[in-house]
Amino acid sequence: MDSNNMNQMNNNEAAQFQPNNTYVEPAQQPNMYTEQQPYQQYQQYQQPVPQQQLEEPMSLGEWMISFLIMMIPCVGLVMMFVWAFSSTEKKSKSNYFKAQLIWMAIIFVLYLVLFLVMGVSILNLAGSY
Repeated sequence: MDSNNMNQMNNNEAAQFQPNNTYVEPAQQPNMYTEQQPYQQYQQYQQPVPQQQLEEPMSLGEWMISFLIMMIPCVGLVMMFVWAFSSTEKKSKSNYFKAQLIWMAIIFVLYLVLFLVMGVSILNLAGSY
């Protein structure tokens, strides 16, 4: 090989490593970030709720009156049943008092079991003397 050929090869190799200032656009590939669709199209399984089916929530004043009535002995217990099982009451009020009645029943059963266990224990202690 002569020196001309060597220089020409070195020039070709050097040209390959020269910075190229032209920007080449990357190929556009479908991508979930570049081709986003509106949010509503992904939520097709949800159906819109018509406005007439929505119920107005209870106001603070209505809750305050309900709790005030609950403080009256015997009347409060009767009203809990009325509000829990009435079809004319608001759904939130009805559900709240159903939950209250369930908790009252659970606590009543726990107290009953506790008193029975304590009663049996006391009778056993009294019978041993």
